[in-house]
Amino acid sequence: MKPRSDLWSRRAFNRWAVAAPLVLSPGVIARGAGLVRAGPNSRIGVGLIGCGKRLFEMLGPITTHPSLQVVAVCDVDTTRREHAAALVNKASGNTDCRSFVRDTDLLAMPGVDAVVIATPDHWHLNQVLSAALARKDIYCEKPLTLTLLEGKMMIEACRRAGVVFQTGSQQRTEYGHRFVEACDYVRSGRLGRLLTVHVGVPGPSVPCDLPEEPLEPGLDWDRWLGPAPWRPYHSTLSPRGIHAHYPKWREYREYSGGGMTDFGAHNFDIAQWGMNTDHTGPVRVVPPKNEQAVTGAKLVYADGVEVIHGGPFGTTFTGTSGIISVFRDSIASIPEKILKEPLGNADKRLPRAKSHLEDWVACMKSRSRCICDVEVGARSIACAHLCNLAYWHRRPLDWDPAAWEFPGDEQANSWRDYERRAGYGVG
Repeated sequence: MKPRSDLWSRRAFNRWAVAAPLVLSPGVIARGAGLVRAGPNSRIGVGLIGCGKRLFEMLGPITTHPSLQVVAVCDVDTTRREHAAALVNKASGNTDCRSFVRDTDLLAMPGVDAVVIATPDHWHLNQVLSAALARKDIYCEKPLTLTLLEGKMMIEACRRAGVVFQTGSQQRTEYGHRFVEACDYVRSGRLGRLLTVHVGVPGPSVPCDLPEEPLEPGLDWDRWLGPAPWRPYHSTLSPRGIHAHYPKWREYREYSGGGMTDFGAHNFDIAQWGMNTDHTGPVRVVPPKNEQAVTGAKLVYADGVEVIHGGPFGTTFTGTSGIISVFRDSIASIPEKILKEPLGNADKRLPRAKSHLEDWVACMKSRSRCICDVEVGARSIACAHLCNLAYWHRRPLDWDPAAWEFPGDEQANSWRDYERRAGYGVG
């Protein structure tokens, strides 16, 4: 893989900005680096990009939200695209939801103020950069990126454009606020000095080796692949018709980082939140001693805390005074009295949003940063990417989280990104 650290340089951003005119809906005005809604009661026009299972799960809350109006959908599959448009029209009582094959056409449509991106991971960078360039606020599903450098590029593009960004990592806002409670206790010192954090998630993805199948009618397969290497169609990657399962493209390196990034985007995120490291990351990556193992990789932070891949599913914080383990349906401590003793007025308190969607909408109106802003999402998923590199390459790596690079390590720096297919580059 060729290093592409200059893919989203200021010069590249400016070139792209000149080439693509800015389109703003009547409900939005440009002000300085960011955008301001015309009024607090204005409905925000939303475009939906990627009409698979995850988008359909979100469709009800989005279409019924009083501050949102879905005006367009986009998907490379005709059946799913038309199905999504019909559902939107039924929910709204209208017949004017537009549909597009290309996300760039949706972004150029007047009336689109914000987008929800729920495509496979390998498409996120292109679509986030295009949306930022068009000054659209963004909700992008996790895992936010396919590679390490994509996170850096997204942060820079969104900061320059001044857009509001929410990463779909709902553990910060939902599930009875168990995760918020766990992080409050950790950050308030109830575990004493923090020693380790175990993150229980599956392992890395593998190279795709699927055989060829007859191409599904109505699917733009070239565009489904997008920046990924060319390969023949297989229904495992893009299932036929309307399906009720999460497709297994997540298992393959060309499109995702496997269970490591799929659930790691959630559970490493809670580790980062509890450690108060949302704007930084580890400084060293250490693979397990057993070269066949796909658990046991360690991320070492500047203060000596080690985040270890493995253990109970979820996130487990261990300190000199006890342990707190949390996942969606449970939170527990050893000793039990840690969580039974209420936090006081002087203890740390993290925000408790009603929901991830509500937080995004509120921030679009106030122009403030979301609870899982682009940098939060990028740095959380970077932890998962670093663990994957430890398993794929089996050697220790020093990491500079500020520079997003492996200092003085040319080979490792070449692993931060990949060469995108012709016609789908971003530089």
